[in-house]
Amino acid sequence: MNARELPPPDADTSIATLANGVRVVAIELPHLASASVSVFVRTGSRDESARDSGISHVIEHMAFKGTRSRSCQQVNLDAERLGAEVNAHTDKDHTAYHMRGLARHAPQFVRMLGDIVQHGTFPADELERERQVILHELAEDEEDALSIASRLFDKLAFGEHPLARPVIGARRNIERFGRDDLLAYVQRQYTGANVVVGVAGNIDASRMLDAAHDAFGAMPRGSRHEVARPEPAGGVGTHRQSGCGQTHMVLGFPIATLREDDNAGIVAAALFGEGMSSPLMDELRERRGLVYYASCTAEVMDVSGQFVIEASTSPAQLDEVLDTVMRLLAAQAEHVKAADLERARNQIAVRNLGAQERPFRRIEDAAQDLFVFGRVRSRAELAARIEAVSAAQVRAAFRRMLAAKPALAAAGALRPGARGRLAARIARRDR
Repeated sequence: MNARELPPPDADTSIATLANGVRVVAIELPHLASASVSVFVRTGSRDESARDSGISHVIEHMAFKGTRSRSCQQVNLDAERLGAEVNAHTDKDHTAYHMRGLARHAPQFVRMLGDIVQHGTFPADELERERQVILHELAEDEEDALSIASRLFDKLAFGEHPLARPVIGARRNIERFGRDDLLAYVQRQYTGANVVVGVAGNIDASRMLDAAHDAFGAMPRGSRHEVARPEPAGGVGTHRQSGCGQTHMVLGFPIATLREDDNAGIVAAALFGEGMSSPLMDELRERRGLVYYASCTAEVMDVSGQFVIEASTSPAQLDEVLDTVMRLLAAQAEHVKAADLERARNQIAVRNLGAQERPFRRIEDAAQDLFVFGRVRSRAELAARIEAVSAAQVRAAFRRMLAAKPALAAAGALRPGARGRLAARIARRDR
């Protein structure tokens, strides 16, 4: 299929590219009285070296602490006098800055975010104060057993790849980063080829393009950030956490990446663990009472895909939980019930509809599409791709997972010899 044959985005979505590579997405939602503006920069923890680990997150915190033309206090006042909500977040594959407020102020939001994203000065005194905030955040993360299990899982799943490192970074780096480090990283990573400006709400698309050109037209173009696909890793790891009465387990198997555009793993995750009638929840919670929390998700990015099962249980029941999960996975590889497939497709459809009704989420999905595919997929196209996934494709996805080496992390309260027992259970394929 050539570019001219690719399906267009939804009729309410306009896309333009500035001369320096910045993409602009405007989604006209006239039924709203508000406007949401986001700037996505395609750089996150996976783009960092070990020495830079955590710097994207620190920059996100510091971006609102002053620019070349505005102090920290003026940045805050400029947004709040318009009643705007301001937020930001850092992920493994991107950093994002958001504002939401009255629709008539959308061009101002674009300009303010343009100033914040491109012209942050990262004052040294503000950095010292914010450093302590981030260290408190890190301490809280280090004391949470589920967070510990998730971090350990990433190390096992991704090995030496930067995806294995946590978004918040390493304590020694957070304590070391200086103003010059932040400025150098922004100059290197915050470039037009890696930026999407998105606006959704009761807006005029042409006005948003003009505002984006004014705010981002002088940004250096740079080159598109590329990250190598991680080599398959896997393994079993445990971490005993004192003062914790529960055990938190994270089990994952590699699935297709977003770039491969194979939705069987996404449907398999919904089928296996979304909703109380799913095999995972019905067996673990409803029939056996083995867990108070369990979930199954497909965590899919352009260079990686993971089918992830989480469960919180007692240390005495951990082995039984894992045995049950492995048995349920093997059963799905043999037979997928028609009712389960129907449920999964409809749950994904409803989830996607919910996302489409949230302006920020529509902008985020559009930005991800532009970064990965170079276009924005329509709602009809996304729905058709999910509907086209067959029972045979789902069974095949489960078989591929079970043939791969999984990653299994457990943290919290653990009985002696837990790692050896878990590894032995994972190794058995005859259940």
